[in-house]
Amino acid sequence: MSRQSAVNKPERNHRSLSEWVQIVEGLHPRNIEMGLERIRVVKERLGIRFDCPVITVGGTNGKGSTSAMLQTIYGEAGYKTGLYSSPHIHFFNERMKIDGKMVDDETLVHYFEVIEEVRGDVPLTFFEFTTLVAFKLFADSHLDVLVLEVGLGGRLDAVNLIDADIAIVTNVAIDHVEYLGDTREKIGFEKAGIYRQGKTAFYGDIDPPESLLAHAASVGARLKVFGTDYRFETDGDHWDYLGEKSSYASLVPPSLKGDTQIHNATTVVAAVEALQQRLPVDAAAIERGIMKTELPGRFQILQNEPSVILDVAHNPHAAAVLAKNLKDMGPFHATHAVFGAMSDKDIDGVIELMKGCVDRWYVTDLPLPRAATAEALKDKLISAGVTRGKTNQCISVYHNAVDAMTSAKNNAQKNDRIVAFGSFWVVTGVTEEGDLKPTNHR
Repeated sequence: MSRQSAVNKPERNHRSLSEWVQIVEGLHPRNIEMGLERIRVVKERLGIRFDCPVITVGGTNGKGSTSAMLQTIYGEAGYKTGLYSSPHIHFFNERMKIDGKMVDDETLVHYFEVIEEVRGDVPLTFFEFTTLVAFKLFADSHLDVLVLEVGLGGRLDAVNLIDADIAIVTNVAIDHVEYLGDTREKIGFEKAGIYRQGKTAFYGDIDPPESLLAHAASVGARLKVFGTDYRFETDGDHWDYLGEKSSYASLVPPSLKGDTQIHNATTVVAAVEALQQRLPVDAAAIERGIMKTELPGRFQILQNEPSVILDVAHNPHAAAVLAKNLKDMGPFHATHAVFGAMSDKDIDGVIELMKGCVDRWYVTDLPLPRAATAEALKDKLISAGVTRGKTNQCISVYHNAVDAMTSAKNNAQKNDRIVAFGSFWVVTGVTEEGDLKPTNHR
């Protein structure tokens, strides 16, 4: 054993889940290191395999909503489901669910110990280690169906170790340029890496990148594209799904709010349709699943008078959707925005799309090194023309999201609204209670 791995090798004696999470965060010098070589070695040592259908969901935005709807629909149909997603809002356990319920601490601690024992000298990032925890847990759980949400990109993401029976790319927009590239074509190639030969693949939006189409063709995936191979039509308060082999009329809107959720649900129904021979699901289960899906931080309305809305829109593509959703809510006296972001995001692009919707900004620091400071966010807002005279009274600076939200609530009137958006850490901060502390996010 090398000196470095000996130093990093944790003791196993009675460690809690939070202690394991903290330890694993320090095993690798980098939080993100793309590539599958290290994690593949440990996966093979563990002998992980899945006999159930696996659905892998990637994309720039909407993959969390899509994954959650898939899990809920199959649960409503009576199947034993597994769901792996990231990041979490408050509890690490949110990342791994069986039958829609978070896995308990004791079980997760056991699998942390198993992975630690087997990895030997292999240095794993936090996401690689915890993905192996999820793989081993789910492989031992005798599931009927497993839904895996990609963490970042696709081709080199740890989730891509598993060959998916159904692979979904929800959409492709500019994000994570330092890892995926700075054009839709480069990013599309990376995200298309989850497609497999002879398996059904989906692109859940119009205008797929040429690189994604070319990669799907080169690997022999059966690609289905939204708007061409399947689509939806709205009919008053209801909507119709129109697929290649089936259709469903007068579906109720998804429980998840926002302009894009029927769009996401359409791809979800198409994926369920593609697996009908292996996992039959009737129309009633599809409708119940769409109605019952819950997911925090996706245009989540917490209260009224004043309205409080949470949204993890952290790139221009998501900000455009959020801006439209806010406009579709109808008139409000004033809109207060609690905003925090990572410094490597296109903050200027987000501000440009949102500034017309917001009357007063409450910018906040976030508790990790790569976050943009509140002062930096203020400077960007001023550069974008968000000012009120020489005193910039419409921009306030805070050291944490809780204080920013408290100030917004104190200033808001009953007919105002407050939107807390940007990084997942903003949603974590404004909903934090007592001593509850978030751990590593990705």
